[in-house]
Amino acid sequence: MTDKKGHLYWLRRKLPDQKVLDRMDSLLKELNLHTVCDSALCPNRGECFKEGTATFMILGNICTRNCRFCAVEKGEPLSLDPEEPYHIAQAAKHLNLTHVVITSVTRDDLPDGGAKHFAQTITEVKKILPESTIEVLVPDFQGFWEALQIVIDAHPEVINHNIETVTRLYKLVRPKAVYKRSLELLRQVKFRDKNIISKSGIMVGLGEEKEEVIKVMKNLREVDCDILTIGQYLKPSPYHLKVSEYIHPDKFEEYQKIGTSLGFKYVASAPLVRSSYHAGEILKKVQFNFNL
Repeated sequence: MTDKKGHLYWLRRKLPDQKVLDRMDSLLKELNLHTVCDSALCPNRGECFKEGTATFMILGNICTRNCRFCAVEKGEPLSLDPEEPYHIAQAAKHLNLTHVVITSVTRDDLPDGGAKHFAQTITEVKKILPESTIEVLVPDFQGFWEALQIVIDAHPEVINHNIETVTRLYKLVRPKAVYKRSLELLRQVKFRDKNIISKSGIMVGLGEEKEEVIKVMKNLREVDCDILTIGQYLKPSPYHLKVSEYIHPDKFEEYQKIGTSLGFKYVASAPLVRSSYHAGEILKKVQFNFNL
């Protein structure tokens, strides 16, 4: 679609300030840390780094899954860095974060999927920044819910697990993932601790139909998912899945209204929305509006 602003104007981003990028990169290298912002080639990287925020990625930077939309490196991971939880906390303190977002690669090679490492990281952050809120974006732990319990017992304010796409496209987009397993993880979060805010996200533009997106929304509400993010899939390299369609902002607004009508506490729906984009602001709105 085009208009006087030009073709796909809604996907344009200003070039990031190199000085800002260099400062963040220096901090991450000093502490031997990774961010999903860098590893997944997020289009909002420059904006978030300029605001002094980042989504930390733990368990290394090599994933054991082969999702065809994701730019994170895949292969045989290295051993866990025992200092990583402490270094995450130090970086969060340096950036003076009030809301700390922690995600990870998927580590199917580990018996607990990295759950203890998640818990240690949450503990270290709370020790150094006791007033901060913490949001974790976890893998599916291959359906081992006792691993999920380890994360829950560390008491993050938000547990996020992205459903990513519609059922029909799972084998194409997420060959090693299972749609029902991801839904069950979100159900387990609420079953095990109703005080934790649950969150999920999907991408559009992969060939899904509107009715399929609505079906995903309904499935997420059936497991009491609180927050939903919806964003445009963007092909990170020539080797990843092609974009089937660039969705107009009006359709994102429509999805936002539908999601709200279905009972989500918050729906962030726009082309450049990502699962951790403005996560702290969204959490504050949900806590204020629903007295959580």
